[in-house]
Amino acid sequence: MNDIFDTADGIEKSGRADGFDGIDKSDKFDKGEDTHEPRGIVFDIKEFAVHDGPGVRTTVFMKGCPLSCRWCHNPEGLSPRPELMVKTARCRHCGLCTRPCEHEDCKPYGRCLHICPEGLISVVGKSWTPDELAARILRDYDFLKSSGGVTISGGEPTMQSEFVSELLRRLHGLHRAVETCGYCSGERFTSVINECDYVIMDIKLADPEAHKVWCGVDNAPILENFERLRSSGREYLVRVPLIPDVTDTRENLAAISEIVGDSRVELLGYNNMAGAKYAGVGRVYTLPDKKNREIDLALFKHAVLSR
Repeated sequence: MNDIFDTADGIEKSGRADGFDGIDKSDKFDKGEDTHEPRGIVFDIKEFAVHDGPGVRTTVFMKGCPLSCRWCHNPEGLSPRPELMVKTARCRHCGLCTRPCEHEDCKPYGRCLHICPEGLISVVGKSWTPDELAARILRDYDFLKSSGGVTISGGEPTMQSEFVSELLRRLHGLHRAVETCGYCSGERFTSVINECDYVIMDIKLADPEAHKVWCGVDNAPILENFERLRSSGREYLVRVPLIPDVTDTRENLAAISEIVGDSRVELLGYNNMAGAKYAGVGRVYTLPDKKNREIDLALFKHAVLSR
């Protein structure tokens, strides 16, 4: 089975009041027609991206993440499987979508995707083979070659490490980057970064207990993989999301500075705009609307602050 279904406990809990999680749990996404060919689940492809590596890039967002960060900017990327996105703010609660439906593409979700009079229901997550997705990206080869490249983000790309590695091999000739949280085995991590020219790695919290509370997992594998990255010889950037009273404290930033040393660091200012997407995939955004405190960039040897 493809490795996209190796998920952290509870990652698919939706929080919907009716218990319906909107996630397709069928097995049709495991493999391609060639049973040895991995398939990947992608929830977005963003062209002309300027924040995901050097230059202007195409960014591919892989579905599924082993972390459960409460501030996640892409909640539709947490579950590894395709799921429903409902624009709940405009829903009239007419109930039409819950009526029996015979459309084959609707059956996995338990409701009709096509009957909503406002067009508020869509599926987030599409299955690709490496060849299919590479062909889609390489349509813009000349532009990407001269202007930037391609970045694989998420979600977490290493959750689909076999697919991502195969995709990156097919994109040889372009500048290839990956954005990762680093929470995976060393084998998976190495298999992905070995196909890259550039790595963006998040380090959110230095304290392992705080990391468990806010991100759902211990940070030991992340820090181990950071050392692998640092010794790999590849160009990389460390990103630290600044979450008010969680990651933006002087104590946490000073501890991260000790970990990363003279690495290049980008500090990302807090943005709660993603909170509006949570209800659409049956999740609840729990962080308050607060602003970051003043950040002392002098804590780091090489850091920039992005708002």
